[in-house]
Amino acid sequence: MTDEIKQIARLHLAVNGGNLSLRAVARDLGVVSSAVYRYFASRDELLTALIIDGYDSLGTAAEQAEASIARRDLNGRWYALGRGIRAWARAHPHEYALLYGSPVPGYIAPQDTIGPASRPVLLIGAILRDAARRGTAGSARGTRLPAAVRADLERLQSQPLFEGVPLALLARGMTAWAQLFGTLSFELFGRLTNAVEDFDAYFDYQLRAMAGYVGL
Repeated sequence: MTDEIKQIARLHLAVNGGNLSLRAVARDLGVVSSAVYRYFASRDELLTALIIDGYDSLGTAAEQAEASIARRDLNGRWYALGRGIRAWARAHPHEYALLYGSPVPGYIAPQDTIGPASRPVLLIGAILRDAARRGTAGSARGTRLPAAVRADLERLQSQPLFEGVPLALLARGMTAWAQLFGTLSFELFGRLTNAVEDFDAYFDYQLRAMAGYVGL
C-alpha cells in the first residue's frame, strides 16, 4: 500500500508539482482518505518519502555511472558522474523538479533527507580528493578567495568529505558542481529553448569546460 500511494503521488507530481493532496491521492487509489493517513500522517510526510526515494534513486544512478570508470581516470569519472546524473534527471523530470526546482511552500525538509541528498556529493568529493592527492589539479592554484568565501570553504574543508582538498580546488569544485546542475536545470525547465538544439553536445561541452576549470 505504501508503494502504491507513492506511485500515485509521483503521477500527481507531473500535474501539480509538490502541491500534493492526500485526499486526491486517496481518491485515485480508490480508498477513503483515512486509509492513506494510516500510512502517511500528513502531506509533508509523503513529500519527505518521495524526496528520499528520489535522492536515493539519483544517488544509485550516479554511483553506478561513476564506478564504471577506472579510478585513475579523474576526467572520465567526472564525465560519467555528470552524464549519469543527467540521464536520471531526463528519465525522472518531475522527481528532479521536486528535488532541485522551486521549494514547496510551507514544507521544510527534515534531517532524514540530508544523507540521501549527499550521495552524489560524496562522488565529487572523492574526485577532488584524488585530484589533490595526485597533484593533477594545477589550474586551481593561485585562485584568490574573498575572506567570507574562504571562511565558508574552511568550514567545508574541515569535514571528512573534503579532507586534504586545497581551498582553491574546493572553490572551483563547488563552482563546477553548481554549473552541472544549473546547465541541467536550464535544459529540463526550458530555459535553453531556441538557444540550443543539440543538448547532448552542449552538456558535454559544459562538462569539459568545468573539468578544465577544475584542472582534472
